[in-house]
Amino acid sequence: MENDPELNGKYLGTISQDFVVVAETLKEASYQVRKRKISEYPIFVFSRTQVPVGSVFLAKEEVALDWHINASYLEDFVNRQLVVEDKVEEFIAAYKDPDEFCCLFVVDGEFQNFVFIPYPED
Repeated sequence: MENDPELNGKYLGTISQDFVVVAETLKEASYQVRKRKISEYPIFVFSRTQVPVGSVFLAKEEVALDWHINASYLEDFVNRQLVVEDKVEEFIAAYKDPDEFCCLFVVDGEFQNFVFIPYPED
């Protein structure tokens, strides 16, 4: 569950650029998912093209972003077998404080990976 070095070079710049624009919105959505007890583990899917994971949260055309953003959570990833049952404990152990970090699942063609990105300081 470590951040892949390939992600840092190839994606982190454009993801960070979009993330800064929507960070407060994602932070609030993460809070609401946890407050409403939908899941303790919200996940936001960043994808170049729309993917059938989670629910459409912010379409890139609507907000002038490079990435589509869908909202999801761990249990949905388990149901879709994107996180297999025997790796759930590992995922939970790697999951960072959702008040400080946003859990992203980055999808671009065949590339798929989790990354935790810190919310900007106020």
